[in-house]
Amino acid sequence: MNTVDPNGPSLVNIASNPLPEGARVGYFKTSDNVQLRYAFWPKSEGKHRGTICLVQGRCEFIEKYFETIADFRKRGFSVATFDWRGQGGSERLIGNRSLGYVDKFEDYWTDLKSFHGHILLPECPPPYYLVGHSMGGLVSLLAGARDRLLFDRIFLSAPMVALDRQPLSMAGMGRLAEVLSFFGLGQMPVGRKTDKQASEASFPNNPLTGDMIRYLRMIDVIKARPELEVGAPTVRWVAAAMAAMAAAGSDGFPGSLRIPVLMLAAARDQVVSTNGIEQLGLRMRTGRHLVIAGARHELFMESDAIRGQVFAAFDAFITEQSG
Repeated sequence: MNTVDPNGPSLVNIASNPLPEGARVGYFKTSDNVQLRYAFWPKSEGKHRGTICLVQGRCEFIEKYFETIADFRKRGFSVATFDWRGQGGSERLIGNRSLGYVDKFEDYWTDLKSFHGHILLPECPPPYYLVGHSMGGLVSLLAGARDRLLFDRIFLSAPMVALDRQPLSMAGMGRLAEVLSFFGLGQMPVGRKTDKQASEASFPNNPLTGDMIRYLRMIDVIKARPELEVGAPTVRWVAAAMAAMAAAGSDGFPGSLRIPVLMLAAARDQVVSTNGIEQLGLRMRTGRHLVIAGARHELFMESDAIRGQVFAAFDAFITEQSG
């Protein structure tokens, strides 16, 4: 059962999360014929500095990044972004549209490569900078290893290169999930009984952000358009993601990255492994990492003080190229 958002490619515009002016919104088809929602904003101020290609984490959507998109535009960048297959306003892949599903992690590379060819190259001004969060950060790293000509630089927020507190290695967890998928359990959700839907009551001690206003803002968007929400991942998604993280943790992976990379890790991250990011950063030849003190997983959704550090790191990283 393949479905897209019944509201079409429009963006949710509400008082607590206003739509930045000048957006162009639409659908494009990937090379394997999946329909994805995308949006593009021209730069809003000053000299043009290129285009940010912004890629999201698991279960996120374009609207979550309106504030961040405005911040990039104020710096002179155009911003182009899209919803990954199976989430946001893009085509869902299984009958239960509330579950996170992908057949193989390679499919996200297909999404990014198709977006680059269909939207970025013909319609967005270069140079191109890839900015990825969490799952999008892992896709970004794999893309940088596969094709160093797609983007000039890669800037990552809490990239999903490993998970802590797992009973097996990333490769072992991937193999286990593959076995479960083989026996027909690929679309079964993976979650904990303690997992709860985000609400004002769930803000204290949440793993995502210490900023209540930004936390509640995303809840407002989901209330306005429930179709955007994705909950638990499936066994099949876990199999794909674990295999991709295992690849990123392999001995040869850091040497395959031949493009400048800056990874930011959150010191208080409970979603992805901060230590995994640090270990990869130390092994990179063309990249490095920074750990943001006091930050939780969603660095772009954190407090003003933490976001200030994130954008200071971004500004310095981009200035290295132009300076």
